[in-house]
Amino acid sequence: MKTQSSLHKVLLASALMLPVASAAMADEVVEQIELGLERYQEEDYGSALTELEFAISDIRKLQSARIAETFPEPPEGWEAGNAESSDDGAAAMMGGGAMLERYYSENGGDGELTASIMVDNPMIQGMAALFNNPAMLTAQPNTERVRMGRESAIVTWEPSYSSAEVSLLLDGRILIQVEGTNLASQDTAVELMRSWDIGAVREQVGR
Repeated sequence: MKTQSSLHKVLLASALMLPVASAAMADEVVEQIELGLERYQEEDYGSALTELEFAISDIRKLQSARIAETFPEPPEGWEAGNAESSDDGAAAMMGGGAMLERYYSENGGDGELTASIMVDNPMIQGMAALFNNPAMLTAQPNTERVRMGRESAIVTWEPSYSSAEVSLLLDGRILIQVEGTNLASQDTAVELMRSWDIGAVREQVGR
């Protein structure tokens, strides 16, 4: 009983310490964890897994809502929609975490920007190789490394297409990108990346 009680406390504490976007969903998460624990104690492991998987799914939604709050505001002369999940569960199926996007459009112009964040996704490993290999980076056309405070971003500018891509890798598991089209220069995409609250991203994603 001591082991079961300790497990119960840990699971409940983990749920209650997570960012809560909706009190109703938070209550449902606690109920799912409690029911999963009850099924576990009854050795009904299939039902226990089902309830805990539902709880994990809802916790991911709560976490995504908090990550969405970190997206930068639109630059002057631009407007933006809400940050939304871009995968509808695909990330979790691929073994990854959150995937969110926010779209920006230029007032009175054709410029478009898409800001995105990906967490704990296997596809990030491909970008990590580029960030960690200067020779590979310099071999990429129209690509440069740009300092952003204590971080480094990779910026690709395609003048013939008026398009830019800015990528920032955090802690080897968080990939933040800004992609733009119909831009006068890469500056708008770079400045949007600079305005992202990186500290808030790390806080919400956790380490």
